Amino acid sequence: MIEWDLQTDMPEIEISPTCPSQILRYYVNQMIDLNTIKRWLIFAGLMPLLPGCMVGPDYQRPPTTFQSKWDTALIRQQTGDRENLHTWWQSFHDPILTSLITQARLGNRDVFQAEARLRETRANRDLSVANILPTLSMNASASKNQPSRASRFGQVGQFGGSYNQFSQGLDASWELDLWGKQRRSIEYADATLGASEEDLQDVLISLCAEVALNYIDVRRYQNELVIAKNSLKARQETYDIAWWRAQAGLVSEVDVLQARLSVESTRADIPKLTSQLEQAKHGLAVLLGKQPTALNALLAQSASIPVAANDIAIGIPADVLRQRPDVRRSERKLAAQTAQIGVAEAAAYPSFTLSGSIGLESLLAANLYTAAAKTFQMAASSAWVLFDSGRIRSNVKIQTALQEQALGLYQNTILTALKEVEDSLNALNQEWQRRDALQASATAGKDALTLAEQQYQTGTTDFQRVLDSQQSLLTAQNQLVESEAETASNLIRLYKALGGGWDINATKPNQTHH
Repeated sequence: MIEWDLQTDMPEIEISPTCPSQILRYYVNQMIDLNTIKRWLIFAGLMPLLPGCMVGPDYQRPPTTFQSKWDTALIRQQTGDRENLHTWWQSFHDPILTSLITQARLGNRDVFQAEARLRETRANRDLSVANILPTLSMNASASKNQPSRASRFGQVGQFGGSYNQFSQGLDASWELDLWGKQRRSIEYADATLGASEEDLQDVLISLCAEVALNYIDVRRYQNELVIAKNSLKARQETYDIAWWRAQAGLVSEVDVLQARLSVESTRADIPKLTSQLEQAKHGLAVLLGKQPTALNALLAQSASIPVAANDIAIGIPADVLRQRPDVRRSERKLAAQTAQIGVAEAAAYPSFTLSGSIGLESLLAANLYTAAAKTFQMAASSAWVLFDSGRIRSNVKIQTALQEQALGLYQNTILTALKEVEDSLNALNQEWQRRDALQASATAGKDALTLAEQQYQTGTTDFQRVLDSQQSLLTAQNQLVESEAETASNLIRLYKALGGGWDINATKPNQTHH
């Protein structure tokens, strides 16, 4: 340890001990002579120029190769703008859906947790920056001491009695970042902060899709309930006709029993659909951060399943990198883990610390704020691990292996994203065609039932044909509703796969981003 002593020929200056600003000014202006200040300023200024470096690999984003277009092309016209991806739900032109997504953004508990994690990582980043800077602390003490009379000092005359001691000072310490350990830590914190921002974006995108999918389920079950109730009413009327015809002796009792069977089987579907509807409402309310029954009034009335306009902006595969937060998040995690290798390698090199203190020390309180009471110390220290049984080397291997895992995760995330887009495109195309066929099937089923009922009333066909026609129409109508819901759901999944959803910078103006 190296120490420097100050000159002692400075004039005594009396100042008030009750004013911290005067004390600090006294330390700076009176206790350190100009030559000492110059020497230390020059030394501190030259420290960053010492042959230091940042150990460990410098991060470079892995190169990626994409095909120029998607293998699956949509069979519907594409006229959309990529900017509309951020608010894709507006293409359904459903004000209730838009309102629900807005409420979910404000009340969802997963978003609340993601925002808290973002604040945590931002604070960790600030902490990493603080670790590279010097620390300064102030101390003060007053003590009364009585040396032991049996000790060497107690037997010396001037140390035989008790004495008071008063001190006050400033302590500073600075660990020099010669090997880049702290700078790599800042790189890690920056990348982790970026990953947290992308995590929040991913939560928002997933939330928008989940709210929309649950809303589609609500409308689907409502429409299926309407179909079931209408079918029950129609079958009840058919049962009445069969009963009157049996009373008139025109048909056998078998027709009445078959009609009764048809009525009750249709009636049995209603409780199940009602339960599914209530569960969908409850799930939607929880996504909004509300009580399960909070949306019952808003969603009490049935409505048709929303249909989006054909304004989908598919883009190209390379857009997935720019639009999907999960891809960007995995890339930031790879960058963070790369920085950790440098942090681990820096532990194998010596550390250097500069420390110093300036202060006042006196046996009498009256003499504390005088030049004679000054004390000043500066030191440089070093520490170097010479033997640790391979711990540092093993940690470097661990961090390198974790970096390779992060690279594999990043590459797999890209492939998964491309797969999800291709799957969504294909599913949407197929469901469009299925819906068109089911629309024709439902229309034909209505016509077939009307004709069968007319023929039954005139006695030109049996009752089984009426029952079969009713069941065929019910099946076709339910399949059509299911297909309409699935078409909307596949479109929502496509938007999610493309990275469409809330723009974190546009929707959170009250947050400060690094």
